[in-house]
Amino acid sequence: ALYSNLGSSLSKFYRASSDLYRASTEFSAFRHPRFFWSHFRPTISLLHKMGLFLQARPRHLNVLCDVSGKVPLTACGFDLRSLQPDQRLENLLRQVSAEDFEKQNEEARRTNRHAELFALYPSVDEEDAVEIRPVPECPKEHLGNRILVKVLTLKFEIEIEPLFASIALYDVKERKKISENFHCDLNSDQFKGFLRAHTPSVAPSSQAKSAVFSVTYPSSDIYLVVKIEKVLQQGEIGDCAEPYMVIKEGDGGKSKEKIEKLKLQAESFCQRLGKYRMPFAWAPISLTSFFNVSTLEREVTDVESMVGRSSVGERRTLSQSRRLSERALSLEENGVGSNYKTTTMTVNSFFKQEGDRLSDEDLFKFLADYKRSSSLQRRSRFPSLGLLRLEISPAPEIINCSLTPEMLPVKPFPENRTRPHKEILEFPIREVYVPHTVYRNLLYVYPQRLNFANKLASARNITIKIQFMCGEDASNAMPVIFGKSNGPEFLQEVYTAITYHNKSPDFYEEVKIKLPAKLTVNHHLLFTFYHISCQQKQGASVESLLGYSWLPILLNERLQTGSYCLPVALEKLPPNYSMHSAEKVPLQNPPIKWAEGHKGVFNIEVQAVSSVHTQDNHLEKFFTLCHSLESQVTFPIRVLDQKISETSLEHELKLSLICLNSSRLEPLVLFLHLVLDKLFQLSVQPMVIAGQTANFSQFAFESVVAIANSLHNSKDLAKDQHGRNCLLASYVHYVFRLPEPPRDPPKSGSVAGAPPPTPLPRNSKYYKNSKLLQARVMSSSNPDLAGTHCAADEEVKNIMSSKLVQKRRGVCVGSTCHLRLVFVLVVQHFHEELALQMVVSTGMVRETVFKYAWFFFELLVKSMAQYVHNMDKRDNFRRTRFSDRFKDDITTIVNVVTSETAEKINISLAFFLYDLLSLMDRGFVFNLIKHYCNQLSAKLTNLPTLISMRLEFLRILCSHEHYLNLNLFFMNSDTAPASPCPSISSQQNSGSVFQDQKIASMFDLTPEYRQQHFLTGLLFTELVAALDAEGLHPLQRKAVSAIHSLLSSHDLDPRCVKPEVKVKIAALYLPLVGIILDALPQLYDFTGNDASVGKNRANGSDEDQEGTSAINQNVALAIAGNNFTSKTSGTMLSSLQYNMLNADTTRNLMICFLWIMKNADQSLIKKWIADLPSMQLNRILDLLFICVSCFEYKVIQVDVSTTFPLGLGGRETSSVFSLLCYNPEPLSPLFSLQDGLFRHFFTPWCIDCHPWNVARFDMLFNLTSFFFFFSFLRTKAELDQEALISGNLATEANLIILDMQENIIQASSALDCKDSLLGGVLRVLVNSLSCDQSTTYLTHCFATLRALIAKFGDLLFEEEVEQCADLCQRVLHHCSSSMDVTRSQACATLYLLMRFSFGNFARVKMQVTMSLASLVGKAPDFNEEYLRRSLRTILAYAEEDTAMQATPFPTQVEELLCNLNSILYDTVKMREFQEDPEMLMDLMYRIAKSYQTSPDLRLTWLQNMAEKHTKKKCYTEAAMCLVHAAALVAEYLSMLEDHSYLPVGSVSFQNISSNVLEESAVSDDTLSPDEDGVCSGRYFTESGLVGLLEHAAELFSTGGLYETVNEVYKLVIPILEAHRDFRKLTSTHDKLQKAFDSIISKGHKRMFGTYFRVGFYGSKFGDLDEQEFIYKEPAITKLPEISHRLEGFYGQCFGEEFVEVIKDSAPVDKTKLDPNKAYIQITFVEPYFDEYEMKDRVTYFEKNFNLRRFMYTTPFTLEGRPRGELHEQYRRNTVLTTMHAFPYIKTRISVIQKEEFVLTPIEVAIEDMKKKTLQLAVAIHQEPPDAKMLQMVLQGSVGATVNQGPLEVAQVFLAEIPADPKLYRHHNKLRLCFKEFIMRCGEAVEKNKRLITADQREYQQELKKNYHKLKENLRPMIERKIPELYKPIFRVESHKRDSFHRSSFRKCETQLSQGS
Repeated sequence: ALYSNLGSSLSKFYRASSDLYRASTEFSAFRHPRFFWSHFRPTISLLHKMGLFLQARPRHLNVLCDVSGKVPLTACGFDLRSLQPDQRLENLLRQVSAEDFEKQNEEARRTNRHAELFALYPSVDEEDAVEIRPVPECPKEHLGNRILVKVLTLKFEIEIEPLFASIALYDVKERKKISENFHCDLNSDQFKGFLRAHTPSVAPSSQAKSAVFSVTYPSSDIYLVVKIEKVLQQGEIGDCAEPYMVIKEGDGGKSKEKIEKLKLQAESFCQRLGKYRMPFAWAPISLTSFFNVSTLEREVTDVESMVGRSSVGERRTLSQSRRLSERALSLEENGVGSNYKTTTMTVNSFFKQEGDRLSDEDLFKFLADYKRSSSLQRRSRFPSLGLLRLEISPAPEIINCSLTPEMLPVKPFPENRTRPHKEILEFPIREVYVPHTVYRNLLYVYPQRLNFANKLASARNITIKIQFMCGEDASNAMPVIFGKSNGPEFLQEVYTAITYHNKSPDFYEEVKIKLPAKLTVNHHLLFTFYHISCQQKQGASVESLLGYSWLPILLNERLQTGSYCLPVALEKLPPNYSMHSAEKVPLQNPPIKWAEGHKGVFNIEVQAVSSVHTQDNHLEKFFTLCHSLESQVTFPIRVLDQKISETSLEHELKLSLICLNSSRLEPLVLFLHLVLDKLFQLSVQPMVIAGQTANFSQFAFESVVAIANSLHNSKDLAKDQHGRNCLLASYVHYVFRLPEPPRDPPKSGSVAGAPPPTPLPRNSKYYKNSKLLQARVMSSSNPDLAGTHCAADEEVKNIMSSKLVQKRRGVCVGSTCHLRLVFVLVVQHFHEELALQMVVSTGMVRETVFKYAWFFFELLVKSMAQYVHNMDKRDNFRRTRFSDRFKDDITTIVNVVTSETAEKINISLAFFLYDLLSLMDRGFVFNLIKHYCNQLSAKLTNLPTLISMRLEFLRILCSHEHYLNLNLFFMNSDTAPASPCPSISSQQNSGSVFQDQKIASMFDLTPEYRQQHFLTGLLFTELVAALDAEGLHPLQRKAVSAIHSLLSSHDLDPRCVKPEVKVKIAALYLPLVGIILDALPQLYDFTGNDASVGKNRANGSDEDQEGTSAINQNVALAIAGNNFTSKTSGTMLSSLQYNMLNADTTRNLMICFLWIMKNADQSLIKKWIADLPSMQLNRILDLLFICVSCFEYKVIQVDVSTTFPLGLGGRETSSVFSLLCYNPEPLSPLFSLQDGLFRHFFTPWCIDCHPWNVARFDMLFNLTSFFFFFSFLRTKAELDQEALISGNLATEANLIILDMQENIIQASSALDCKDSLLGGVLRVLVNSLSCDQSTTYLTHCFATLRALIAKFGDLLFEEEVEQCADLCQRVLHHCSSSMDVTRSQACATLYLLMRFSFGNFARVKMQVTMSLASLVGKAPDFNEEYLRRSLRTILAYAEEDTAMQATPFPTQVEELLCNLNSILYDTVKMREFQEDPEMLMDLMYRIAKSYQTSPDLRLTWLQNMAEKHTKKKCYTEAAMCLVHAAALVAEYLSMLEDHSYLPVGSVSFQNISSNVLEESAVSDDTLSPDEDGVCSGRYFTESGLVGLLEHAAELFSTGGLYETVNEVYKLVIPILEAHRDFRKLTSTHDKLQKAFDSIISKGHKRMFGTYFRVGFYGSKFGDLDEQEFIYKEPAITKLPEISHRLEGFYGQCFGEEFVEVIKDSAPVDKTKLDPNKAYIQITFVEPYFDEYEMKDRVTYFEKNFNLRRFMYTTPFTLEGRPRGELHEQYRRNTVLTTMHAFPYIKTRISVIQKEEFVLTPIEVAIEDMKKKTLQLAVAIHQEPPDAKMLQMVLQGSVGATVNQGPLEVAQVFLAEIPADPKLYRHHNKLRLCFKEFIMRCGEAVEKNKRLITADQREYQQELKKNYHKLKENLRPMIERKIPELYKPIFRVESHKRDSFHRSSFRKCETQLSQGS
């Protein structure tokens, strides 16, 4: 069942993979990440649930094998013929002409190509995209963070009466209510029935139970406060709340009776007092958790972006737009956390309202205490009352059935919905700078406090009836008061809540009033005060009148708002009371009776939220005066507190214009649109006032300038990336209209006559550069506007329509004079007046105008566009559209900009001229452009600033939607006019006929080109200047980015889809090719190999360098701005140090070059190439070489452990990809897995963790799918950039390069230089094969290679040996590909290479063999199984080639393939040693040794070993490999030629290493270098020998062996001198000087290797059992380090429990070892030298070089203990001799000899004392002196606390003369050692005295004291001599000399036997 489920799941997985692959072949489907995941997620989820993910198993490292050498390593264990060959290519062996071959390849390449190259290229960095003019946000209603609050439940434990809830938001920190009230009624139908008598009707809008609150400034201090009221009843609030706290529903029968009684009582109160309310309870709900942390952190920045403090282009967080009338809110961009889900909040307890603490001030105190108090305190303060459940969530984008604060429905509003959602108006805590866009006219009345303390006793239960009156009669109460819940929508009156028995009550009521659009003096608020009788009395009325008060709405024609303290009249109000304020009522007869003697006793606050009333004195006066000009008014008119007569109207209006900027910023912004409309109207329409003409143009213009200045200077308002104020930009873009009534008014929100732009397809290739395309395809002069207005009623329409000027006539009636206002005939158009005012402005006004010129420029452009439309001049000639005077003004403006503020408004002017190109005569505009550029050059002296400004200026102009037509791209050089002509609109296509003599000039930036293609010529000139400028990398990036941006826009422009159009566009950019070729030395080298391309590009020939100047004169003129001349492509810069471009700039330049080559006329390209000299062709090939590396497919690194969407990690993640990596059906992937691309991802956690066949690993779904999958797991941006673009871009770019190479190949057939071109083409092809490529490209590349072989096969291995060697290696590499298609192509190419080189097969054989040897040595990712199958395929070709059967060719091929197969067999063994570096190097060494008779292959393997060592940072060993290789080359060079300057074979290398002699050829019979194909590699030359030695010298220098560097160069210098290569000699001697300097400066500070003896014991080691090696480890390697490494490694091999490290260095007794375990003994060893050797090994280097003997010591006692007393301590010295000397080409060498010597205790003491004495001598004579080292050694010598120190040694061995005469010599020797020792101690003490500081004097005294004490103790023993040693010697006999022998140095066995 398990396997059945697994099989079913896997089959689904494979089907999904197949579907993915089929979709991936069409890139359009690939652009959607959901497509991929929809296939894979169900399968992976299914497998995850089934638990079928396999655990990743640890790798079993099979690192040991038989390396005994008994069986030859090259023995072939495989039979090629037993394998099944791959499918062969059809018609490979068919005879086809070279021309037909090339034609077939070209047709194949042209199919299935991407039309748009830039659709595959990453979008440009918009940092330089100055041409993007951000489209401002459409004016819209301000909305903050919107949250949806639904009231689900409001009930108490006992339900006895109706309850009413109101909800509002409060900010505790700001102490402000931040929203209006939301009233909701959740009562049951039963309780609603109690109030039916008081509810005449119920509007649907009053039944809402959910509300949308808006919060502009989120904060943790915001609370949602729920207030609960109930119907008025007798008793205090506490008394009324007591039943809820005492009675419980489940208490039994008595409770039910009480509840029923209370319910009847409540019903009685409801019927009698149902329209009166009393406060009951309240509850706060904190919204801290709702506003996420990130929102609160962004409060100051992102929140303010909504009110105008951030750029339009930034990500919006808090404010969202309402689209048209369907207003919506985006959740994901909302400041309310998008991760915040819908939350249901439950409130189980409430605060009881307190009758004397009902005000907002009291509420804020409560909330502050509530925030500070703990949860326990809160619970103790909350009486348990009932249940309130709220659902709070972010408001969705579209809310069905929603009502605005004015109760207007918002679409969509279904008719069948009965419960709407109410939008609750926000009262922001700070200003919100958003202009009014909707009609809103609301008044909020807040009764606060009434003081009737001194009133009659009857005034106790007080309520206030509030009415909005339009007259004084009772019937004049207007139904404009918004109702509460479950009642009418609008009311005529409303009552405040009642506090029982309180004569001075506080009120918390909010009365919301819909103000009429037009207010009069009769409108006022009427307040009527009543006492309400709670007890029912017979015949008594419920209400008892207490008094009246009122508040006029208008005061001096201005809306009254603010706080007031009103008096209360106790009697009926007199007539006409509303004409006066309550405080200033004139005396009446009879007089009015007032409470408290006409003092204020009633506090009230009135606030307005209105788009009609400005509430600002300056704005109010301005609008009033403007209204008097537009309407029929009676003079004098009242403006605020002054009266204005007709004669003073003009003066007052001018004063108002001057003072307009003094308005407060918030109201100015709110009414900005209307203010500007009125100002522009005044600027163009002079008025006749009382017979006099009044012109306000200058005042209005200056007022506009002042307003623009204020808005720009405000830090609270946002600006876009170009510094434009967003409010002004939005006004110009969406609101501005010409201030004259059009004949046929256009629809609201759109510019008449402007055709809407064609929408671009929402496709990923267009999505890449959507902003850039918008900037080019759509003209900013023709915005596509949309918008609708809904007026509230006819009255509002009449008021809002005042923006359109109406012509009215006034008349005189009777004695009242009405203003006769006449508009003068408009002769001055707005654009003309605006331009005139800009020209004539002076002083600060002029400075401000040009400081913010963008605003006036855009006003000019839009007014011009509307003028052209309104006057129906669209079909007129451009030169006749506008007057000459206007053109003069425009010219003057441009001149002013150039002369005064060019640097500040360069971009604004560019956009202005950009727009003028769409409206005015283009010749006129071109003259302005030319004049500006020339004047700019003359004015600016700072070159970087000049180039930068002109680049930005031109980039904007070139982004014009008609840029191509402006540059006459459709014309060739034969039909072009001399200068740009605006009257030419189209030309006949001229075809592709080019004259040969003019082709070359088409690729140059000639004066003719700059005249014909004006803007492009200017841009190319700036590009050349930027490239030539030194050290200006940002400018170079900016210049290249401008070109790249242009080409990208052309490529993605739907108008340029047709190929014939792109051909003409590419022809326009042909000079760019010449510019790029000239900049070739400056391009970034992506190959990282200076020797390959950089040398050829940068240096060039000496003649070229001498024949050119540093900077071309034309370039200098261009920089100066004179005629914009520039260098031609034939001129080449040749400064010694080029100004190199960075990688990104070079890449952008390369993609432009490829786009031109892709889209240009191919016949033209071929003719151009055919006419080029060979030097230029080689430069093109160099450029193509760079392009290949530039667009190489890069491997994407993905951290799957952190990005997997299922939350899997560790082994689960590995198991997921284990399943992903198995596919039983091989697919045809888009990308091949070359150069470790795929393995790089999965190794080591994927390949071996699966039980199935690993050989099928590479046969997966395609690589694009793989990266696409990973990218989706990361981010969408990386998905678009890395997965989709990279692979396809690499393929298309390389195919374009291949097209160019084909053109060069075809052109080279007719040239004499085809030999040199062939090498260049091969170099580019090999480079492309060495990069990661798709199978699509590889198919075409191999086809081109086969055509090249067929065409130039005879030249390949004769002229281009090095390239052919690389070619063979790359083709062989692809023969090991897991892709069937790639292998088939590579096999066919390799066979054709052999076939066409049949006459020179020996060379082919050698190159292929060397390539394979190099491949298996360097490439860790090749697959020998696939490679072997490819060899079988090649063999099949040879067998099927009937034309070659009669020749020895098939036999030669078979022999070669068998040899290659043998090499593969060797590599199988190498694969087993990948994890064991020492064993791997041993095997590589033996393979190289086996090629002793094949110098080419041995050399290759030595180089492989050098690379392995270099990767491990074993530089000395790597250098030795190269020295051996050089010796091998020298050996065979000496056979060929006898030159005195050449080394005489390997003997000459002895000074470098004695090991090199093994490279010596024993005799000439070994191999003859004269044999064809042998020693034919590039290294078997004198230059090759020098190269090897120089590389070795560099590695020796890196490894710190500077003395060896000298020996190496001793061999190099004679060769260089013989060749007179003085440049290299200079470099060589410089390197020698550095080496010698390093020797002097570093000296003994150098660290050489550390050596260890490693012995292997146990049968598990196989042939290594009982073998000993010396390991060379890096310097300062400690014994635990190597022990841990080897123990861990072999623990992986055999299991940790089977590996044991022997801790000591004693001889190993194998009989005592466990046969099932593997034992490793590791011992530190030191180099060992005999005394005669030390004479030659003087320096530190000599003592660490050429080492063959090593020694280690083993202490022991005769009892078997390792340590004992001094007189018992013996020591065994073991000397090991290795097979070769260190350093060698390996890091471990086997031990071939072992010697052991034993030292007696006294001899051990002698050795120790010698060592101590030597340490003292070294410390004393060290230069410079090291006080710390000296003191450390001295302390260990004379210190009083030294155990087993010198004194104890002397006392043991010198206290008595030994009884054995044989020990006399040792006794005397030890005595002399002590004598020298104590002398050195004295010197050290004196030396230390000179080195110490003042604070160490006591320490010095202690040392001196210890020294003298030691000296005194040693004196008797040192002075005691053995008399026998000093007797006179008269005759010395030979037999007596035996006593002088070192009898103690005997073999260990002899000494032990004597001891026993």
